[in-house]
Amino acid sequence: MSASPVTTEGASLVCARAPAPKHVAIIMDGNGRWAKARALPRSAGHREGVEAVRRAVETARDMNLECLTLYSFSTENWRRPAGEVRDLMGLLKQFIVDDLPRLKKEGVCVRIIGDRKNLTADIRALVGRAESETRENTKFTLQIAFNYGGRDEIVRAARAAGEAVRKGDLRPEDIDEEVFAEFLDTGAAPEPDLVIRTSGEKRTSNFLIWQAAYAEYVFVDTLWPDFNAEVFSAAIEEYCGRERRFGGVGGPSR
Repeated sequence: MSASPVTTEGASLVCARAPAPKHVAIIMDGNGRWAKARALPRSAGHREGVEAVRRAVETARDMNLECLTLYSFSTENWRRPAGEVRDLMGLLKQFIVDDLPRLKKEGVCVRIIGDRKNLTADIRALVGRAESETRENTKFTLQIAFNYGGRDEIVRAARAAGEAVRKGDLRPEDIDEEVFAEFLDTGAAPEPDLVIRTSGEKRTSNFLIWQAAYAEYVFVDTLWPDFNAEVFSAAIEEYCGRERRFGGVGGPSR
């Protein structure tokens, strides 16, 4: 990565090229390879991955980001062995049970994005509890993408928009990008400025494919369980050295 200027003033992130990122999304990848390299079961990698989640949330808040979205379990992950799926479900439950009181106290708004119809009743109840108990918090938003797929999200949003039209609540001619985005799982959340993927893989993997249309991507070799504040800061530094043009031509030198 390039060593582009980035500093922190108190808890605020300051880029040499304004504006600094407000929303960072992370594709958390590499738990299994981390475990394999240590001759450990994949479940051990997932447990260490939860610790990396806690570090990432703390770092994001220290950087004064407004929103952090973490890709935890995709719609395609159901293809994994049943035991591993059970472990991942259990880790989500444990994370909510263990961390919700602290997140609530610290002013974090927790949102779970993704399709909930395949989740068990106990997980749906926990998800609802996490969201309801933190809904009024405004200091920081933590979005966890669980049973999430970008294409699936867009299809579900299209169905919801179509149902609104059928009921007469919406006219087809009124549907533009802004209106359609309201039907997405992310709703009114800001679009991500930066998407980080760990483990050296260079794919978007069906993650926020609508919302991240103009996001910057940074791919890091670090496996997710080893992700820490230093790696996070280096990704932010690379972002800060880029010029976002959103289809334009950039500055005078371009």
